[in-house]
Amino acid sequence: MTTQATKSSPHSRRLLRSTAAIFLGFLAVFVLSLGTDQLLHELNVYPPWGEPMFDTGQNLLALSYRLVYTILGGYIAARLAPRRPMRHALILGGIGTVLATAGAIGAIAMADLGPSWYPISLVVTAIPCTWFGGVLHRLWHGEE
Repeated sequence: MTTQATKSSPHSRRLLRSTAAIFLGFLAVFVLSLGTDQLLHELNVYPPWGEPMFDTGQNLLALSYRLVYTILGGYIAARLAPRRPMRHALILGGIGTVLATAGAIGAIAMADLGPSWYPISLVVTAIPCTWFGGVLHRLWHGEE
């Protein structure tokens, strides 16, 4: 067995790092969003899990921290990217758009979970927020 066969190629290491960057950006958005949701449910700011949330203020609160967390996710994906940080942030935004679209379709079909504008806003803001996270990375680290 040669040393060439036992070492991973630079391309495969870069692919692994790219995947990890995007995954960790996604994980940050997911954990922070659900963690904040849970905290606000426990503090009775939101109704109990499973009950609809039609209050505009509650939905705007949820949207506001999700926007911040999505920007942070885009920043994390860009920061951890081995190359082309903005591309990683935008890939994360694309994944978020696909998942938010699936969630919006489900939420709108059920109609009794809350206002339709809320899940639609998650679809519309996913890419702009991760893009902004990539811009913040560029500003703070002077790359790409």
